[in-house]
Amino acid sequence: MEKEIYLTGDRPTGKLHIGHYIGSLKNRVAMQNEGIYDPYIMIADTQAFTDNARDPEKIQRSLVEVALDYLAVGIDPSKSTIFVQSQIPALAELTMFYMNLVSLGRLERNPTVKTEIKQKEFGESIPAGFLTYPVSQAADITLFKATKVPVGDDQQPMIEQTRELVRSFNHAYNTDILVEPEGVFPPKGQGRLPGIDGNAKMSKSLNNGIYLSDDAETLAKKVKSMYTDPTHVRVEDPGHVEGNVVFTYLDIFDPDKKRVAELKEHYQRGGLGDMKLKKHLLEVMEAELAPIRERRAEYAKDMPAVMAMLEEGSKKANEKAEATMKQVRAAMGINYFG
Repeated sequence: MEKEIYLTGDRPTGKLHIGHYIGSLKNRVAMQNEGIYDPYIMIADTQAFTDNARDPEKIQRSLVEVALDYLAVGIDPSKSTIFVQSQIPALAELTMFYMNLVSLGRLERNPTVKTEIKQKEFGESIPAGFLTYPVSQAADITLFKATKVPVGDDQQPMIEQTRELVRSFNHAYNTDILVEPEGVFPPKGQGRLPGIDGNAKMSKSLNNGIYLSDDAETLAKKVKSMYTDPTHVRVEDPGHVEGNVVFTYLDIFDPDKKRVAELKEHYQRGGLGDMKLKKHLLEVMEAELAPIRERRAEYAKDMPAVMAMLEEGSKKANEKAEATMKQVRAAMGINYFG
């Protein structure tokens, strides 16, 4: 029986942090290991150029870092095809055809893009490529005929826009060659990890993240600096759990839910200090992240092998993409020369 395809990926604009890990990477590994999917995992360097066009070195450096993070969390090249977006020419071709099937107004209404434009403070200088990147994402997904897309909650509008473009294409060219994908989202309550400073979003630009590549000392410093409850001045003071980043992380990373409930109750009645609480969180997170850190260091010892893996994956992805593109050209009637 033919396996169902899933596709997902990340922009190489820096190392990946634990927000990526909780929001999508863990899902990808779990789905990969179920054995019922044919996973395609893309390093989206073309998309990274939409707001980093004048800093190609950043993208080149980050591409390798993202590849190492993928391998470290358990994405297995023998089970998943890891490839580089810019090495698949058909993606740009299909993106251009999709551009004619979506209006500028529809792109401007995409809530994820609107939020990101505001965060990046483009003002009146929004790169056209950035505004239209949901179209590029639609090409990424549909060219591989992916039916499942493991992503974070903030990507829901992107999945919906992809589904719209599939319907538009199939209707315009009287075909059914492209398939509508479904998003696969994190478990409830794990869609977004706040930054260690209490900011609702963990991000590279805010410098408030814990990275998969952080060493034990860096992890300890970051956990100790975490935002807790500013009203919890003395150990004996009753503390607040809501909005307390330490408890948010414990809810996600500590498998002992009974223990977390007891800690919350103790903190709320008073008598539990922030540093003791952070020490417990550090133990929990070190248990989860140390094996990832160690695997990453091992892969980093042989970078030529990592690059060879990316090259091989890109060749395989290119063959898959070109097979679909032939069908697209035929449906559009532009296979003029057979």
